[in-house]
Amino acid sequence: MESLGFMNNKDLINSIKHKGILKTEEIIKAFLRIDRKDFLRDESFATYYDTPLMIGKGQTNSQPSTVAFMLELLQPQEGDKVLDIGSGSGWTTALLCHLVKREGKVIGIERHKLLKELGEKNLKKYFDSPRRCKIIMARRELGFEGEEFDKILVSASAPKIPKPLIKQLKNGGTMVIPINESIVKVTKNKDEIKTEEYPGYVFVPLIEN
Repeated sequence: MESLGFMNNKDLINSIKHKGILKTEEIIKAFLRIDRKDFLRDESFATYYDTPLMIGKGQTNSQPSTVAFMLELLQPQEGDKVLDIGSGSGWTTALLCHLVKREGKVIGIERHKLLKELGEKNLKKYFDSPRRCKIIMARRELGFEGEEFDKILVSASAPKIPKPLIKQLKNGGTMVIPINESIVKVTKNKDEIKTEEYPGYVFVPLIEN
């Protein structure tokens, strides 16, 4: 039986590659560069397990293979402007910041003050420019009203695709979001919205103010 746990980040990433989930060279490099252990409250034997881990406030640091699958669907590119909803401990925000590079911008959003502060602290371990990589507290409206993004990543499950996030997605943009127990890839082209559904996933619920 295959073990869920590994001794280091490289072994974990190699396992996800072996499963055929991680495929894109730049995304693989991001996972190798941004070590999951730097985004957990305490180091433990489960740091490199391919499983969700609690980070407080009933929230989790998502299962690495699930994060990999979502990023492969999202395909962030150099120079993209990205919204990361449910940034938690900051791991996905840091992965995205690495992928969009210096010409891009990532805004992470977190509704729990303690997690927002944890995410900020962790993000500074890798990035020191809040102008291009930052985490902010969730506002009254869902997402970041008044701006548009090339890519939107959501790490909490909604009952249906939220209309405010469709509005915040640029034409030609992509959003990856859990809907009920599926991960859904949403692409926007003018007034046409296309979806692809991948069932079999469980996330904490998305709370809309």
